[in-house]
Amino acid sequence: MDSRKAAKIVCEALADKKAGGIQVIDIQNISVIADYFILADGENQNQLQAMKDAVDEKLFQAGVTVKQIEGNQKSTWILMDYGDIIVHIFSKEDRLFYDLERIWRDGVTIGPEDL
Repeated sequence: MDSRKAAKIVCEALADKKAGGIQVIDIQNISVIADYFILADGENQNQLQAMKDAVDEKLFQAGVTVKQIEGNQKSTWILMDYGDIIVHIFSKEDRLFYDLERIWRDGVTIGPEDL
């Protein structure tokens, strides 16, 4: 599956679970590790887990399988590696603290609606 289409599926799954601050960073021209970073935050651990489960289910249904997931039910930062797409699901506090948007500022920010 095309990574842009998969990124759209991720954004839709996150939106379905009321994720906050969904942001897509296109890193194709600055890194070989992935095409897109997708970041989102949630209010509590239950919502973070629901967001993770929704993303994994929707991509699996589309034929995209996860390579690795870091984080568990008690985590406040969950990283999901789908090869060309890396999904970061944070608590609001962790997202502010780690500030991946600043670290990857050389990438191109795309609104989820523009995928």
